[in-house]
Amino acid sequence: MKHQRRILPVLALALAVLLTACGSQTKIRFGAAALGGNYHTFAQSLSSVLSSEADIETEVRATAGSAANIRLLDEDFIRLGLAQSDVISNMYSATGSFSGEEPRTGYSAVAGLYTEACQVVVRADSGITGIRDLRGKTVSVGESESGTEQNAREILAAYGLGGSMVTTVNKSYADAAEGLKAGEIDAFFCTVGIPTPVVASLSESCAIALLPIDGTEAAALQEAYGYYASCTVPAGTYAGQTADVPTLGVKSVLLASDKLSEGTVEAITRTLFENAGTLSYAIPVDFDLTVQSATEDVPIPFHPGAAAYYQAQGITVPTK
Repeated sequence: MKHQRRILPVLALALAVLLTACGSQTKIRFGAAALGGNYHTFAQSLSSVLSSEADIETEVRATAGSAANIRLLDEDFIRLGLAQSDVISNMYSATGSFSGEEPRTGYSAVAGLYTEACQVVVRADSGITGIRDLRGKTVSVGESESGTEQNAREILAAYGLGGSMVTTVNKSYADAAEGLKAGEIDAFFCTVGIPTPVVASLSESCAIALLPIDGTEAAALQEAYGYYASCTVPAGTYAGQTADVPTLGVKSVLLASDKLSEGTVEAITRTLFENAGTLSYAIPVDFDLTVQSATEDVPIPFHPGAAAYYQAQGITVPTK
């Protein structure tokens, strides 16, 4: 009896630990970004269809954005995440603005999603008509560790505005919009699919303008960094916008931790494609997902589970 009494508490403790461990895996943590951009909306929408169509439960986590999501994937704090292709490329190989850091490689691609436009927003009455006019101004470059921050610093440098020539602050898109409206900042960068909800909302209450990114500076950025592509914010995208605005864009990519099983990621990939129509209505961006577009311009290997899905569609993609 004494021996039994000693064993029972040990067994109970072991069972509790086991149940806790199992419970911690019932939901897959999904890194999105702050409210106001499209990452959070997309993550919530995909989370909903994964739950209803594939019985895969996820927990969407608000993060600082691309770089934060990659770091959190690599450290196994999240197991799904969204990030810009440029940030993925640099962090995976420890190049560019992440040169000298440890490569972050504990994740793989699931699918390339849609183009994100680099947008620089100012008040229409500011007298600022080009990037060079930002000299001496206060500019939000997005949240720290976001893809927007990397793009903003690269774009400013291309226009000769490095160092202290611009006062930069780190704000979420929502806070930046409020700060611009209140006159606390002079401009803000955001790299998001268009139309961008927070910019659209701001344009309804405050006359705004977008600064063009084109000419020799845009060409230099494309030559220096392989991930930028020319794109346009069409006239009428935002209230009061009467002309097309040329800019640069990068691709958004859905990523999965290498610790997720092949079967789970194959199911996630299948559900993504089978519900692409539903997802296109849930987010405001031009989301026309095909197996061809999803496998192009993705700078890292694909997860074996995603590769299995693409193989069944007749497309071979690289894996680790």
